[in-house]
Amino acid sequence: MSATIAATGEQSQALAGKVKMLMAVVMLAVLAACSAIPRGGDGPPPVVTPDPLDSLHRVALLLPVTGPDGDVGQSIANATTLALADTKVTNIRLITYDTSQGVAAATRRAVADGNKLILGPLRGDNVIEAAAIARPAGVPIISFSNDIGVAGQNVFLLGHLPNQSIDRVVRYAKAQGLNRFGGVVSSNVYGQRAQSSLTSAVRSAGGVLVGVQESDGSAASADAAARRLAQMGQIDAVLIADSGRAAIAAVPSLRRNGLRNAKILGTDLWNIDGTLANSSPMYGAWFASVSDTLYNQYATKYRARFGRAPLRLSSLGYDSVLLVARVARDWRPGTRFPVAQLTDPQGFIGVDGAFRFMANGQTERMLEVQEIQAGKFVTVSAAPTSFAK
Repeated sequence: MSATIAATGEQSQALAGKVKMLMAVVMLAVLAACSAIPRGGDGPPPVVTPDPLDSLHRVALLLPVTGPDGDVGQSIANATTLALADTKVTNIRLITYDTSQGVAAATRRAVADGNKLILGPLRGDNVIEAAAIARPAGVPIISFSNDIGVAGQNVFLLGHLPNQSIDRVVRYAKAQGLNRFGGVVSSNVYGQRAQSSLTSAVRSAGGVLVGVQESDGSAASADAAARRLAQMGQIDAVLIADSGRAAIAAVPSLRRNGLRNAKILGTDLWNIDGTLANSSPMYGAWFASVSDTLYNQYATKYRARFGRAPLRLSSLGYDSVLLVARVARDWRPGTRFPVAQLTDPQGFIGVDGAFRFMANGQTERMLEVQEIQAGKFVTVSAAPTSFAK
């Protein structure tokens, strides 16, 4: 990313310390496991030639490493490789199954191969296919999707959920004295859910939702949405629930159509688009996202290992391995994955900061609010230091 993220030194040190502690604990667990050599009574121990795979936790990685989404899938897969190397975990066997030729076929192979956990797939519709095969086999899924419609029943979402970023940025805006909210949302499922989340967030924060308009992201559609929104009355802040590219098209339309002073708000989608920091109409906009402090350190290591910058979503792959390594300390090889440990209320620490899974399969994250400034993103409200009870 071309953008530079500023975060508090205290938060960075605290999170970095927790990650180092996690890695140290994992390494100690592995060393302890290796030192425990069973012996018989009198005389030499019997000669046994065990299957080396019997002592490994079999985990499948379902990703499109070829095809249209191959760059995203390969970047996530690279991140899992880096995480395995960094943690020095030796009791996890992670095999990648390419979903570009069919998610169902890849899932069947993964289950048939004896994998006890699936990491992936990438998209919500893929998760539905995979879950139809994995659930009857008792194999849980930790997906990289952010589609809350597929969560639950042993399907957990590691993806960043838009409803949380919307709630965080709306609450921050309300605390800064902005009371009347409007929205421009994408004309798809993401936009529909964003509209529902915006409605709930504004109500919960004690603000007023003036209105919401849909846009397909084109300049003409953005202009029409802005014109309709401006006619609905005074608006202090406008949330654009769409990609960074769509936001760059929408903001000039909002300004031309009378919303000259409305504060622009966004979702965590903006954190994966560094071009926003070079777009002057976006300067001063706020959006809520995970902190990039640890991510920037990870990205440096990724570039050194693979010779290119990681895609922003690849951090999900890295964090999925940290999570499995943590749970694997108490997971007996050959048994089912201990799903109950995923909902530990204390949560987990990863490159994207602290997170925890809820019983419904969704993820709760500690988010910060960032402001787009010339050439960079700057943290204006740090992430909380602990989860709410």
